[in-house]
Amino acid sequence: MKTIRIGSGAGYAGDRIEPAVELAEKGELDYLVFECLAERTIAIGQKQKQQDPNKGYNELLEARMRAVLPTCHAKNVRIISNMGSANPLAAGKAVLKIAQELGLHGLKVAVVTGDDVLSLIQSMDLTLDEAGVPVSRFEKTLLSANAYLGAAGLLEALESDADVVIAGRVADPSLFLAPMMHEFNWDADDWHHLGMGTCIGHLLECAGQITGGYYADPGGEGCSSSGTPRFPTGCGQ
Repeated sequence: MKTIRIGSGAGYAGDRIEPAVELAEKGELDYLVFECLAERTIAIGQKQKQQDPNKGYNELLEARMRAVLPTCHAKNVRIISNMGSANPLAAGKAVLKIAQELGLHGLKVAVVTGDDVLSLIQSMDLTLDEAGVPVSRFEKTLLSANAYLGAAGLLEALESDADVVIAGRVADPSLFLAPMMHEFNWDADDWHHLGMGTCIGHLLECAGQITGGYYADPGGEGCSSSGTPRFPTGCGQ
């Protein structure tokens, strides 16, 4: 029976980098996934992109890639992440630049786009459910509009033999479902396997939380004086 090993390198935007390095080095992985995006963080990315068109991706992307790329490249571990946030193309270029600086020649990076639908809803003048008015009559400035993508784009990137796949707003479990579909040749209408893979993806996207990994950081995230655990913001935040 074929098996694959998928490591969860991050469960939220500011997660520690050291566990991901340890997974890359000792986990005997096939894939290392960084889940770092949420509504709050993509809004932050959109504001950063407005200020600098070359920014808008996860602020720790460069540090994470510098930390894990050499090992992943040497061990043929493929990386998948939504660290592209509001600017996945710029994120992909940043990864390529880091690979060149590290001397990792031939590294293939694929970028998944299509989640930014702001221009689409503006051109269609769709009605905002919460405000009850068309976009054209909305008094406040619209900063962004992003649609959740599924596993299809990620799967296409993996089938192009990409070593690193960078996306923006995709459904969190899809980051893990796509490699399962790729490795096990699951069809897009194989609901039984897709359901199981999605369930696994939900668990893996918050692996640090469900395994007690946040207890492993003895720094400022310990218990308060009242004994109440203090954790970083939860999954994907």
